[in-house]
Amino acid sequence: MTLFERILESRGLVGDAREAFLNPVYERGHDPFLLPDMARAVERLVDARQMQEHITIYGDYDIDGLTATTVLLDAMDSFGYRHVSTYIPNRFVEGYGLTVDAVERIAADGATLIVTVDCGSLSQKEIERAAELGVDVIVTDHHNVAKVQPPAVAVINPKRLLQDYPKRYEHLQLVAPHPKKPLYPFLDLPGVGVAFKLVQALQTRLDGLPYGQEKWLLDLVALGTVCDVVTLIDENRVHVYWGLRVLSKTRRPGLRALMAVAAVEPQKVNARSLGFALGPRMNAAGRLETAKYAQDMLLARDGRVAMEKAQKLDEMNVARRAEQDEILAMAIQQAESMKESRVLVVSHSDWNHGIVGIVAAKLLEKYKKPVFVLQEMGEQAKGSARSYGGFSAADAIRASDDLIIKGGGHKLAAGVSLLTANIAAFRDRVNAYFESLDLPSQQVHLLAREDVAIADFSEVNTALLDDMERMEPFGSGNPEPILKVADVIVMSMRRMGADGQHIKIGVRDNAGGILDLLAFNASADWFVEPGETVSVWFKPTRNEWRGSKTVEGMLVRLERL
Repeated sequence: MTLFERILESRGLVGDAREAFLNPVYERGHDPFLLPDMARAVERLVDARQMQEHITIYGDYDIDGLTATTVLLDAMDSFGYRHVSTYIPNRFVEGYGLTVDAVERIAADGATLIVTVDCGSLSQKEIERAAELGVDVIVTDHHNVAKVQPPAVAVINPKRLLQDYPKRYEHLQLVAPHPKKPLYPFLDLPGVGVAFKLVQALQTRLDGLPYGQEKWLLDLVALGTVCDVVTLIDENRVHVYWGLRVLSKTRRPGLRALMAVAAVEPQKVNARSLGFALGPRMNAAGRLETAKYAQDMLLARDGRVAMEKAQKLDEMNVARRAEQDEILAMAIQQAESMKESRVLVVSHSDWNHGIVGIVAAKLLEKYKKPVFVLQEMGEQAKGSARSYGGFSAADAIRASDDLIIKGGGHKLAAGVSLLTANIAAFRDRVNAYFESLDLPSQQVHLLAREDVAIADFSEVNTALLDDMERMEPFGSGNPEPILKVADVIVMSMRRMGADGQHIKIGVRDNAGGILDLLAFNASADWFVEPGETVSVWFKPTRNEWRGSKTVEGMLVRLERL
């Protein structure tokens, strides 16, 4: 068995599962009508098409929401809807999700139907207000759901099935089919994935978008899926796998321009390009000012206009990084005074709540603790949480219902608003909630774990890297493979970077093979000396420099022996 086959086997990819993983088949996608309320939504939208009603697609300011909005807008144009507009809330004025004010403005503008994307599952009073104004609402979302659904025409949210049939799902996948009660097999679709399933359902009733042509929407689906960090398995993997191929030849001037300013070659675009090059530039607009800049880029039809919009996003991303660095430095100062806390809750009036989510992720990485980072805005504070392991940020927020104004999200990422005067009490509450869980050590969840332990470097070669490319797209649920080698000798150690924060280590295995390992912003205990014996965990990578290609490793864990 080759090393590549051992990697696949370690992930349970054998037999039919191996074939399905390595060769994702688009046509094996799941029946959209198995999603809750899909049939109701389609009937209402078919009526709206017949009557040419005024429809507003209500989106969100992150990439998932923006791509979902554009997917529906493009599809509705193909289906022949003539009066469709979009509404993207401003993070700093309206916050996340539906608001009563927005609903009232949309109704005043003449809309009789609102279709939400990436939001709406908990919008009880907003949807009630829409009904009072004679406006129907169709919710498409993937966030946490209420025990009782809001009074919408339809609430299409895969998570409803997890709530209604918890015993039939494991890790968001259906355990076994049931002949009499078929359920949607996969629940971790992003908002854009749910919107895309609605498009597929509409194709069964409306002309204008023949089967197969919807694949041109997969560039947007891939972008939203990767950037929303849902698991890249099952249908998500299929969408991203084929979406990257669509993106390499996208018809959208905006995405072509964005790839140009981000120095992404279309023929080499991969999931990492989306998560680390295209995504941050699009998100910068909503984090600093308004996501309308990003939406305008996606919708641009003229190449020159598209390039102007993409360059604007690039400039905003530079500004976002500078502001992020300032906030992080201040947040670290606060965190240092809270070392006994199991959950960090830090806040300041000068912090931009559009950026604090990224800072929370950086603090989690540094302190190995769940983190809430808040901006104090006078009497109210608003911010984001990041977590890991067995501690759910969303559940911690729900355990603080009496202290907050609103909040919610996912297990690993959430948002919250509360009175500034309640921050200290909120800090005590989420720490008490952590203690009440009586969790075993959580830091083990942050340690890199190997797919395969190998005796030496003999199979770490270009053939392995070629085979590993077949496992892409990599991301949540399908990380890059990690190998472990024990008892290797450090042959060299070189510091790199302006502050010597990066390192390059040469190690030799017991068979005499040598491999260079790199680590950026290396942990302090990774600064080893020649002659030391260590165990290393690394991701095999390809280094191309001035026409020369070599195999090396990205160091992700090191232990001295």
